[in-house]
Amino acid sequence: MKQAPEHLVKLIEPIVEGLGYECVGIEFNPHPQHGMLRVYIDSENGILLDDCSKVSHQLSGMLDVEDPIPGNYQLEVSSPGADRPFFKLSQFERFIGSTVTVNLFKPINKRRKITGLIQKVEDDVVVLLEGDQTYDIPFKAMSKARLVPEFLLNKGVRSGK
Repeated sequence: MKQAPEHLVKLIEPIVEGLGYECVGIEFNPHPQHGMLRVYIDSENGILLDDCSKVSHQLSGMLDVEDPIPGNYQLEVSSPGADRPFFKLSQFERFIGSTVTVNLFKPINKRRKITGLIQKVEDDVVVLLEGDQTYDIPFKAMSKARLVPEFLLNKGVRSGK
């Protein structure tokens, strides 16, 4: 997954959780002039703009003091949305029975993108059912994974098509 480096996760997660939110995941795309640090937050009551602002303010202060990222970057705090990204195996476990789209680093059965129903999670392998085909996908083989929103499934639309 496109999770941020461990040193950033260890700095950011405790602050987000200390404010009462779930830290869904953290993406970091380094670039000399246009870097991006994106933090996805969630709560049982959903996320509003005020929640994002509150977390952003706290993280900005810590990042200014700790200075863990060289160069310029933009901090973005947002809700995961209906097509939430997955960063951890536990997120697949939580959404067993839901449909996800998974992008792979290397093809499995000549496929680099699979959209299927999460059947189960065993050790570090996610089992997806696409049509009548079952795929055992190691978590480490995934470059990206997102939930397919129910409203798209009801319309017969697949994510990424």
